[in-house]
Amino acid sequence: MSSVGILGGTGPAGQGVALRMASAGYDVVLGSRDAERAGRVAAELAPRGPGSVTGADNDAAAHCDIVVVATPWDSAVATVSALKDVLGEKVVISMVNALAREGRELVPIYPPRGSMAAQIAHALPRARVVGAFHHLPASEMVQLDSGLDADVVIFGDDAGARESVAQVVEAMPGLHAVVAGSMSLASAVEAFTAVCISINIRHKAHSYVKLAGLAH
Repeated sequence: MSSVGILGGTGPAGQGVALRMASAGYDVVLGSRDAERAGRVAAELAPRGPGSVTGADNDAAAHCDIVVVATPWDSAVATVSALKDVLGEKVVISMVNALAREGRELVPIYPPRGSMAAQIAHALPRARVVGAFHHLPASEMVQLDSGLDADVVIFGDDAGARESVAQVVEAMPGLHAVVAGSMSLASAVEAFTAVCISINIRHKAHSYVKLAGLAH
């Protein structure tokens, strides 16, 4: 099975993706600028299944077969640009959202190319960039017994890469893949994360996206 590296994976969102990927059987490298911190965080995760989670620096994570970008939005482009040669033509999954807090709400920030996925794709012209994992509550992702039953909206211009990511998502416990379409949808998908988080703040909830009418 493919290995998965998560750049900037020590935050709650990255940890949740790592845990559920490892529970699906993937060997996950949790990347960070601080390899020691990544090792400590990885050691605290307990996947259920044949996969594993180890900690390393971002460079080591970038050497995996599939790479997820989970850094803060304002450092994502610099992080992937420094690893451009290593990332090459790999499938790179962007789960980055550009958001700012205003009072009790989060609002979307629109980067020059309209979305963070498009910014990352521009920085990695040879990579096959796909967006996924945007609307998931981190607190539910890191608890395998949370009862999470969420749809993951997937987009990107490379159809083969989209399907590869969909296969990964479908193997992860509690998640279902929904391929939405091309990179042109990135801005709308990312911006909706602000709506999801604002709803959860207002209602003190851990809601997520579930699309009715689809056959899983």
